[in-house]
Amino acid sequence: MNQEINIAGKTISYNSPSYIIAEMSANHNMDYNHAMEIIKQAKEAGADAVKLQTYTADTITLDCNSECFRTQSDSLWSGMTLYELYKMAYTPWEWQPKLKEYAESIGITLFSSPFDLTAVDFLEKMQVPAYKVASFEINDIPLIKKIAKTGKPIFISTGIAYLSDIELALKACQEEGNQKVILLKCTSAYPAPYEEMNLKVIPNMTETFQCMTGLSDHTLGDETAVAAVALGAKVIEKHFTLKRSDGGADSDFSMEAEEFAKMVQKIRNVEKAMGSATYQLTEKQINARSGSRSLFAVKPIKKGEVLTEVNVRSIRPGIGLHTKYYEEIIGKKASCDIDRGTPLEWKYIQL
Repeated sequence: MNQEINIAGKTISYNSPSYIIAEMSANHNMDYNHAMEIIKQAKEAGADAVKLQTYTADTITLDCNSECFRTQSDSLWSGMTLYELYKMAYTPWEWQPKLKEYAESIGITLFSSPFDLTAVDFLEKMQVPAYKVASFEINDIPLIKKIAKTGKPIFISTGIAYLSDIELALKACQEEGNQKVILLKCTSAYPAPYEEMNLKVIPNMTETFQCMTGLSDHTLGDETAVAAVALGAKVIEKHFTLKRSDGGADSDFSMEAEEFAKMVQKIRNVEKAMGSATYQLTEKQINARSGSRSLFAVKPIKKGEVLTEVNVRSIRPGIGLHTKYYEEIIGKKASCDIDRGTPLEWKYIQL
């Protein structure tokens, strides 16, 4: 798999800052101006990209009231049919080219998750720079193959995937000659409980599939995203809303703009702190070494007097003989008078 992926002029690599995606989803609440404001505030909060979802109720499911087409009773959308939910939550397709144009005008990337083959054709006409395969579409191999054929980078969420599902999705991309895949660890629960996140999968997934990985995060806070970056996640995706009180299908587990901005700052701080696997000291650390310990005369010592545990000690600062010589010098005689508080040097000691 590729070690470096470029999206609209921004490079994602093992050495780059994490790529942070604000998922708009249904949080526009069917208000175009609200959608534009989400894009604007996502940019201001530090997101690298805004992601849409491209489907209609008819392209993603059937208008059917039978039990298998109803939402789960323990979900946020209990009591609705899938058709009703998606009719409420979809992003009008006529908005999407205009939203992309607006996003680009303010300097943020916009792409989408297509949910059927016609959506891929539509997004290709929009010239989106990347695609996202949603967790529940990871087993839609014809869809993945069509996306892969575009040759563009693909984020694949793994929220409901067995290991075999991931392998099959990657194989579909590889068969179409597309190596630009980033796998996103995900837990498809809304919101996702912390104890079900299993973030240790992220470095394992990187090693297993030899590709960059990230996190599509549905937890309520920012701790999981920050921890994921420390574990090697190169992409973070979070649902974004202006205010949860605005309501909407996804608002309950979405981040508000101020929260998102704080998360981005924490991620950037963690990235700085991660640094590299080096034992070399920084200039500040080198300067700080003078505050360490070394051997000092802690009592006046006359010439010819024996150095003992009483008149020599290891104390701060670290400007005298190294403490490793303590046992070697104890029992030896002073070559001159040594004042109390003098950092010891070899010239003060009869060898």
